Amino acid sequence: MILLDANYILRYLIRDNEEMYLIAEKTILENACMVLNEVVAEVVYVLEKVYKVPKDELVDVVIAFLVQGNISMTTKKSDVIQALKYYTEKNIDFVDGYLCALKDEYEIKTFDKKLLKCCG
Repeated sequence: MILLDANYILRYLIRDNEEMYLIAEKTILENACMVLNEVVAEVVYVLEKVYKVPKDELVDVVIAFLVQGNISMTTKKSDVIQALKYYTEKNIDFVDGYLCALKDEYEIKTFDKKLLKCCG
C-alpha cells in the first residue's frame, strides 16, 4: 500500500510538471494507494487558494480521483465525498463540510453559523 501526499496528488491532478505527472500517474494507476483526510483537505485548499480552481470543478476532479478502485482511505470514502459536496453546495470550507458529513453519526458542536445550518 502506498500512502500519497498532497504534492504527489496535485502533480497528478494538475499536470503542471510533465515528468512528475508521468511518475505520479504510473504510481497511482498501477498500485493500491491510500489517502488521508488531512491530505484531501490540503489538496482542496491548494486547488482553491493557490490554483484558483472553481469549487464545482475542484470537487468533480477530487471525487473522480477518490472513486478510483485502487484508492482507499482510513475513513469512509463516502463521508469525504459528502464533505466535498457540502463544501460546494453549502458554501463552507472542506473541514466544516466533513464535520457536517458526520452529523448523523455524531453530535456536532460549533458556533459557526454556516456549519450549524448545514448540520441543522
